[in-house]
Amino acid sequence: MTVTVRSFAKINLGLRIGAARADGFHELRTVYQTIGLHDAIRLSVGRGTGIEIRCDDPRVPRDESNTCHRIVSCALEALRAKGRVVIEIEKRLPVQGGLGGASANAVACLLGLERVLKKTLPAGERLRIAAKVGSDLPLFLIGGTVLGMGRGEQVYPLVDLPSFPCVVVTPEVGVSTPKAFAEWDRRAQDDAARRGRSYTASAPSGGKLTVGDGSDRMDELGRGLSAWLSEPYSSAPHSLVAKRGRAGNPLLRLVRAGIENDFEQVVFPEYPELREGKRALERAGAKYASLSGSGSTLYGLFGSKTAAGRAVVSLRKQGWAARATSTLTRWAYWSRIFDC
Repeated sequence: MTVTVRSFAKINLGLRIGAARADGFHELRTVYQTIGLHDAIRLSVGRGTGIEIRCDDPRVPRDESNTCHRIVSCALEALRAKGRVVIEIEKRLPVQGGLGGASANAVACLLGLERVLKKTLPAGERLRIAAKVGSDLPLFLIGGTVLGMGRGEQVYPLVDLPSFPCVVVTPEVGVSTPKAFAEWDRRAQDDAARRGRSYTASAPSGGKLTVGDGSDRMDELGRGLSAWLSEPYSSAPHSLVAKRGRAGNPLLRLVRAGIENDFEQVVFPEYPELREGKRALERAGAKYASLSGSGSTLYGLFGSKTAAGRAVVSLRKQGWAARATSTLTRWAYWSRIFDC
């Protein structure tokens, strides 16, 4: 039996980086949002043993370093199952693009394996295995609008935002997340030295950050998001929303909240074309534009599908690789994940 699973991408609605922790990770605070762009995973289980990964993209590893290999290995043990697992990955999302492609692939493999074997792990065990394999994985076990904390693996479902038209721009560069974090640490250390303060790691189990600036910045994002998400929004047609004024539009509240992605501070100087990509999205009419994760993908949220479609045409004429999609609510995420 072969199962096909859609492996949906995510974007980050704001991202704050805290100090490095004693375990080498960083404290993060972000809101994840799933979107309609996806890879396709085909998984089968037959006689024998082992895990085989097939993919036409040479940048995708086919050994034990692949997140799909690692999560399937863990899941087989937890399910007390055996067999030869073949995983085919059809890549449509960029590699090292900040859309969580590899993490989404892994969760799709976990869900596909359960369906093929007709066995289901408890929700808590799923999350434990996902967090063990990678920081971004747990969000894909929730979908929709998700608060991420810790190193990103502590996830909490938020009240879903309504679906928004979205334009994704994928420049032909790959940003290394470890290098981006290293540059963030270097800048933080230099800034701390100028202020006569120390930049030290926090405790690995949720201890308070030792650098005030890092904690303050994270709290700032938390306050902005809390205010933004706590305001009631209308899912009524745009004509009715317009009559109710600015308070009825979550896009405008997002802009007013002033949430930002800290990675832009270290990625844009290294890759000026990414800064220009964000500006191009804003010039094309995006109500809010940002880098996703550590990049290199950029996205813009638009007020209507028509506006997003016009933006794609304009951006492509300028030479940008742009695609229109929309954000996915939790219900849409789960209703479409096996609908292949």
